[in-house]
Amino acid sequence: MYQTFSPLLDALKQRGADPDAVDRAAAEAERTGRSIRAVLINDHIVTEDQLTEASADAYGIQTLDLVGYPIDPAAITKIPMALVLRHRVLGIALNDHEITVGITDPGDVLALDDVRAATGLTVRPVVVARSELRKIIDRLKREENDLGEVAESLRAEAAPAVSNLTTLNEDAPIVRYVNSLIEQAIVNRASDLHLEPGEHNMRVRYRIDGVLHEVDTVPRHVQSALISRLKIMSNVDITERRVPQNGRITVEINQRAVDLRTATLPTVWGEKIVLRVLDTSGMDLKLAKLGFSKANAERFAASYSKPHGMLLVTGPTGSGKSTTLYATLAEISKPTVNIITVEDPVEYRLPGINQVQVDHKAGLTFAAVLPAILRSDPDVVLIGEIRDRTTAQLAVEAALTGHLVLSTLHTNDAPSAVTRLVEMGIEPFLVGSSVDCVLAQRLARRLCDWCRTEYEPTEAELVGARWPFDLLGPPERLWRPVGCRSCANTGYRGRIALHEVMPVSAEIEKLAIDRASAHEIQAVARREGLIDLRLDGLAKAAEGQTSIPEVVRVAV
Repeated sequence: MYQTFSPLLDALKQRGADPDAVDRAAAEAERTGRSIRAVLINDHIVTEDQLTEASADAYGIQTLDLVGYPIDPAAITKIPMALVLRHRVLGIALNDHEITVGITDPGDVLALDDVRAATGLTVRPVVVARSELRKIIDRLKREENDLGEVAESLRAEAAPAVSNLTTLNEDAPIVRYVNSLIEQAIVNRASDLHLEPGEHNMRVRYRIDGVLHEVDTVPRHVQSALISRLKIMSNVDITERRVPQNGRITVEINQRAVDLRTATLPTVWGEKIVLRVLDTSGMDLKLAKLGFSKANAERFAASYSKPHGMLLVTGPTGSGKSTTLYATLAEISKPTVNIITVEDPVEYRLPGINQVQVDHKAGLTFAAVLPAILRSDPDVVLIGEIRDRTTAQLAVEAALTGHLVLSTLHTNDAPSAVTRLVEMGIEPFLVGSSVDCVLAQRLARRLCDWCRTEYEPTEAELVGARWPFDLLGPPERLWRPVGCRSCANTGYRGRIALHEVMPVSAEIEKLAIDRASAHEIQAVARREGLIDLRLDGLAKAAEGQTSIPEVVRVAV
């Protein structure tokens, strides 16, 4: 009896499920013809996670968490949708000879045989949770229908009028498809959504934990309607395709408002659009949570605790500069302090802080609004970014006249910020007198706490990573990524900041006045105790927070 179910039943019992309840569920399934899995879940005998793990144990294969997993679009399209819907299977990863397939019942030989026949590839099954698989298949079916309807409507009307696109209701296929893309990006913890036109189709990619993953492709004849819909949502000129434009979208996901910053860019194949997700719901704006080492935290706190001077945060786009500045504002914000910010755009709304949005069309630029801000009796001024000489000059003057000025600058490291301001035309003696501290930072992926594994590093690996033996000593052990359900099989979940904090000492100020190079300033800063980005990263690798390859990837 129950021969069909026996491997699963045995695995469930070994995992601690009530043996009598499991046997009753098997009898019920055999008597009624219902799925044993449905009986076990619906009768609350086991949880879905327990059933997924037991199924994997029964057949000696792995489980996979589909939430946030970067599924290969080529693997999805390899299996015909009719088979996907019939057998509830999903292509997940693909190489030349093998396709990885997500399935809830690895004992379904018929389903695996059909996939093998349809693809001509070796099939490697992994067990996934039924609810996760159902959500993705339902979304794929909905998106396929939506794209089909969009394509059909655009074939019937080669050049849809702008008025048609601006009056679409929420049930229109293009609206549903765009909403689905945005919702999935937010659910998958993506920081950016890229829509990139090509010669034959448009590629859709999400940036998750700093790495881009391709999630979909859109037919070329749908591209124009898709971009137009996003431009309408962003409140930018839908007819202008020759110049870059910036806008903002607010959507409601799971009863919370999420802002997205949009940027269009004309390319040879059409307009590319990038949506930056500004979701503060899971963000803890506390400096103590940003991963500063003890020495760097003390140096940084000494700077923002002063009543005047300039504090600069440097790094490339997407390195967490805004988050650090907002956390710093949250640290110093109090009823007795007047804080005013000028930003382009305002990324996060903060209570108790006066935030000004730059508006270039109205002439409200950084340079135009800064004098007005200084007449508004501020104690602390945040300037979103120092982009030109005029803005830099005003920021320096504000720092020298009794204000604490916080801003960002695009440089590779902290010492380069000093020389960059001089190159922008600021007098060297003013740079030395006004800048109090420079913080450079990068974001590295954080090792998954559930699956990271420790190992003993080889001398060759440490030498290749330029391990600072004189400062950190030889590590007895390090950690490497493995991959599990919690991290979508990537080995990493979330990110950690690497910091380089350089207070401007009297000697560095003298070097600035002498127009010294960034290399000379760096040498002095290191003698004064500067912990550079790579050293901070390797120290965090030694603590098991990240891996050597990640540090090498983001820190020169």
